[in-house]
Amino acid sequence: MCNHHRNKNLKNGRLGSALEDGKAHQKDHKVWTRRDFLTSLGIAGGMGMVLQNLPVKAWATSPMGYALSGAESDRILVLIRLKGGNDGMNMVIPAYDYGTYSALRPNIAIAQNDLLDLGEGSALPNTMGDLMGLWNGGNMKVVQNVGYPDPNLSHFRSNDIWSSAADSDTINNTGWLGRFLENEFPDYLLEPPSVPPAIQIGGQGSLIFNSGTAPMSLVMNSPEELFEVAENGELYDTTNLPDCDYGEILGYVRSVTNSTYIYAQVIKEAYDASTTQANYTTSLGDQLALVARLIKGNLETKIYMVELDGFDTHAVQSGTHPLLMNNLAKAVSDFYEDLGAANLSENVLAMTFSEFGRRVEQNASQGTDHGTAAPLLLFGGQLNGGGFEGTPANLQDLDQFGNLQFSTDFRSIYATVLENWLCVNGNLVDELLGQNFERMSNLVVACDASNVGIASAAQQKITHKIIYGQGQTQLHFTLPQSSPVVVQLYSLSGQLVATVHKGTFSAGSHQLVLNGRAYQVAGQYIYRIQALGRGFSGKVLLV
Repeated sequence: MCNHHRNKNLKNGRLGSALEDGKAHQKDHKVWTRRDFLTSLGIAGGMGMVLQNLPVKAWATSPMGYALSGAESDRILVLIRLKGGNDGMNMVIPAYDYGTYSALRPNIAIAQNDLLDLGEGSALPNTMGDLMGLWNGGNMKVVQNVGYPDPNLSHFRSNDIWSSAADSDTINNTGWLGRFLENEFPDYLLEPPSVPPAIQIGGQGSLIFNSGTAPMSLVMNSPEELFEVAENGELYDTTNLPDCDYGEILGYVRSVTNSTYIYAQVIKEAYDASTTQANYTTSLGDQLALVARLIKGNLETKIYMVELDGFDTHAVQSGTHPLLMNNLAKAVSDFYEDLGAANLSENVLAMTFSEFGRRVEQNASQGTDHGTAAPLLLFGGQLNGGGFEGTPANLQDLDQFGNLQFSTDFRSIYATVLENWLCVNGNLVDELLGQNFERMSNLVVACDASNVGIASAAQQKITHKIIYGQGQTQLHFTLPQSSPVVVQLYSLSGQLVATVHKGTFSAGSHQLVLNGRAYQVAGQYIYRIQALGRGFSGKVLLV
């Protein structure tokens, strides 16, 4: 027998510091347990990323995909998820009604001599002092009292509402950015783009990047995992293996996993092409350090999401929340210092969000319970001068449960970011969000007209879905105009199985039966509809 439980080689210092000199960074060779081994077998088939249940061969041999509609723009969106329900009242303090605030929070209110004045009767706690440079420079905005109608106070349900942008009484299993990216890459399953459409560090509980066919983001469990890929060009070491049967099997599993990870090389190239130019010292900073380095290395991924956990502060909030606020402030400040050193701070918009705020009144455990509205922070060099947006929270007008009545719908922020920052055509924004939400004209500097997706982009699109029932598997699709149509089936290894139909269809709704044909073997397939000069793909199970 051989001993495969090797000792770890510890990294020197924090991950963010190690990024400054990746070549000198000591590799953290993982301790492989039975659980790790089984996890890797699962990873080889999916990895929980964009590769989930998709063909290795099809990904590895695909041509370059489409560019984003705003490809000529260098604008990038970074989402900062504050997981657990952030207490916005202790992040942006309502100094305009400090008496009510402090009376409802006798043990956890931020003391007046610990406030940093933002003007207009609002303040930050001094633990967030690192943000004052961004605020004073017009590179920080506070959107006040953000929420949605009929709020849900469940972590899971409210997170799904924020991620999907659906009404609170509507279940939607796709995310607002997943739908956006699916529109940009409609043939994603067979022709993925050459770089990740989005990169997410942590946050497996969020459906924000889910589309109707597949997750549209590359998800890494931790910054350490992404760092391994960025530095080595692979996720798992295939050289330092035990000299035994286990080592051979382990090497095989790791090799398959690494080969499935087609974005490793482009990530490594971007990482190697840049350096870290700030002293990151926090856990959130570890994540943002990697994001900054990939941005500076011209990875061309347009959307990133990072996560800071620990905001479910039901008890002894004063012992944890100030540390979280300091972590956030220091990380964001370092991030923009890093980007600024490369003259890229104006290209990147960062935005915080959380599933809900906290109740105004503290509870008996000197914490706060699940609440409703809270402020949302934005950072960047194109915020129309910084400052405040929206109507401040009214502490004298709470709902029957003692919660704030929201004044700004979070989906208005989403709509504004999509149209004015990511340069998506306004009609398409309404289609993606399912409603026409008011745009916030002063939120960000709007896109140049040349960067805005043309109106026909929404028209040159087909809707498609699979319907199972009564012994038939039917492909339903709708054409906005008459077009030649080719419908084909592919195996999960990316090989063409059959051409189901070829001909011209008129505008309107159509359906084709996919099962009961001579070529059919039960199993999962990828279907592709070629029409309107584009490809549209999805998955189907034939039985």
